[in-house]
Amino acid sequence: MRQVQDTPEEWRVVATTTPFQGNKTSVRTDDVVMPDGSVHRRDYQVHPGSVAVLALDEQDRVVVLRQYRHPVRQKLWEIPAGLLDVPGENPLHAAQRELYEEAHVKAEDWRVLTDVYTTPGGCDEAVRIFLARDLAEAEGERFEVSEEEADMELARVPLPDLVRGVLAGELHNNCLVVGVLSLMAARAGEGLDALRPADAPWPARPFEA
Repeated sequence: MRQVQDTPEEWRVVATTTPFQGNKTSVRTDDVVMPDGSVHRRDYQVHPGSVAVLALDEQDRVVVLRQYRHPVRQKLWEIPAGLLDVPGENPLHAAQRELYEEAHVKAEDWRVLTDVYTTPGGCDEAVRIFLARDLAEAEGERFEVSEEEADMELARVPLPDLVRGVLAGELHNNCLVVGVLSLMAARAGEGLDALRPADAPWPARPFEA
């Protein structure tokens, strides 16, 4: 039986430039040697990586937020998420920070739900999606928001409603879609306690424990 598993591989790059450097991301142009020996140019976004949190409460509701996303000109329902701002940052610590900042929530039980590349044909962004359970309100004052986040709505939505919305084409955020369907698959399989621990290795974005 053939093993279906992604594997590391790196084709030779004979030239590279960075035509755009932004605040958090950049665009890189590589001249890549193909298997037949020809060289072709590939442009892609260089991204620090992200974390997302599917926070599930005792009533089987998911913590979601609604936020304006300018590139797609829509307000999208999403799960809490954010960038890995520091190279080598522990993704669990980043996820805990994002859950606090965006939802003012903390969680006692953390698992790795899944790891994904969002758009590997044009961006190297890697996202680790966590499952967070045993939720409680965070202590202290709420994090002060600005820009798009100042208009953000927060809600707790029953998991079946999100599944229906995903399959009906009504919900489009990558992390929400992947997280919700992964949660359902995990429940139908070996169960949530069989998920990887929160500190499981992540080759796409290595980190210090």
